[in-house]
Amino acid sequence: MAEPITIARPYAEAVFRLADGAGKLAEWSAMLSTLAQVSADERVRAAMADPSLPAVKVAGLFISILAGRLTGECENLVRVLAENHRLGLLAEVHDQFEVLKNDREGVVEAAIQTAFELDPAQLSDLTARLEKHTGRKVRVHVNLDKALIGGVRILIGDQVIDASARAQLAALESALKD
Repeated sequence: MAEPITIARPYAEAVFRLADGAGKLAEWSAMLSTLAQVSADERVRAAMADPSLPAVKVAGLFISILAGRLTGECENLVRVLAENHRLGLLAEVHDQFEVLKNDREGVVEAAIQTAFELDPAQLSDLTARLEKHTGRKVRVHVNLDKALIGGVRILIGDQVIDASARAQLAALESALKD
């Protein structure tokens, strides 16, 4: 069976082409985010999994929950996903759309894990260094992780920059064992 990300990719690419051509990347990003949030709701997931509910009713449920917040094109996407039993992939469609959108806008996402709260000056300096390192605009997401002991661990795509005290201690331990 194919991975969800593989199944979601063509939908994300089609939506991206539509949004990019219309100059509405931000609008589609917001709509897909909202759809992904709705699809994560337990009651909605139960309705999607109910074999007695026809696809048109499940699509209608999504559209009615988000009445007035979706464009006609987005409502059509919901109908297509419902007909193909793919509404459960909305989070993956949104994630892949965001990757395409960020690539178009020259933005890279960076997840920063830190043992302690960063003050605005530290975060600004770190962001500037990452932008210089990547050559792209960096959008950061900061999470506290006390297990790091000190320092930071940065994930940019599949690249990891581990400047945490925990990693340095592990490297020291490894060096002492050799």
